[in-house]
Amino acid sequence: MTFARKRVLAVAAVAVTAALALTGCADTGKSTPAGGSTDSSGNLSVTFIPKNLGNPYFDTSDKGGKAAVAEFGGTFNEVGPAQASPDGQVSYINTATQQGVGALVVSANDPKAICDALDQARSAGVKVVTFDSDTETSCRDIFVNQATSDGIAKAQVDLISKQIGDSGEVAILSASANATNQNAWIEKMKALLASDHPNIQLVDVVYGNDDDQTSFDKTAALLQAHPNLKGIISPTTVGIAAAGRYLSTSAYKGKVALTGLGTPNQLRAYVKDGTITAFALWNPEDLGYLAAYAADALITGEITGKSGDTFTAGKLGSFTVGENGTVLLGDPFVFDSSNIDQFNF
Repeated sequence: MTFARKRVLAVAAVAVTAALALTGCADTGKSTPAGGSTDSSGNLSVTFIPKNLGNPYFDTSDKGGKAAVAEFGGTFNEVGPAQASPDGQVSYINTATQQGVGALVVSANDPKAICDALDQARSAGVKVVTFDSDTETSCRDIFVNQATSDGIAKAQVDLISKQIGDSGEVAILSASANATNQNAWIEKMKALLASDHPNIQLVDVVYGNDDDQTSFDKTAALLQAHPNLKGIISPTTVGIAAAGRYLSTSAYKGKVALTGLGTPNQLRAYVKDGTITAFALWNPEDLGYLAAYAADALITGEITGKSGDTFTAGKLGSFTVGENGTVLLGDPFVFDSSNIDQFNF
């Protein structure tokens, strides 16, 4: 797995500004017929729409996407809402469709709510790749999955189990209540805890909406509501960083375990000061890179999205489309004090 240098950028965006940026930046390579419909074949204009801008995780994944688009000679653009909401994404999808981009690469804030907009995009000839968080299969061509839900859930359950001695109360601090990937992982974590860890009790699931302050406040509320809490799992980069910030300066430091999904640069200080023992993630830069190459393969007709299709994703090599149009990046990686300084993203 390749890990690239990461520089966290703070981004503030609103829909009008992003729409104007998209108008100026999206080079479709051909004129757009009336009504916005276009044949996307050969149109290598690729627009990334993350859950929200200003999120270090998506800053990294979109950096990978930009690099890939440059490699295959396309035009890259990134737009999205300031807050993670499906309504916020719809306006950007509609604007991109009107501009006649070749492909959209979207991390869905809701599996259904953005489908009408994506259906309109596909009817206009735009290829749709989801990554990180999927929609219903009928709304897109390909889903680039960072890892299997089973693998992600097991990694987090194994980590928290080890850290609390396989016994005690735990809670989950998630992103938004409608996030497809989060909910899939949570359901599998619940099943694993029930079947393999009978002495661990999941007492609460709360939602920080991928907002730093909300996640920070939810962490405080969890600890007040559950005085016997021994561990928190936060399967979201914003949530685990906010929880780490709270725990590191509270009386709970070293007493309440914290794990989940995060980036090394976000969590390095918390690993070094003992707030976090270990956490997991895939390489988000590789995820965005692979998603961009999947878009390229769809645009050029190398693949259609059916099971068994194969394509090459630059430095990452060859990938095969699996069931339900899913392309798998790989297994999650565990970061701890022994290896965290080897990575910079």
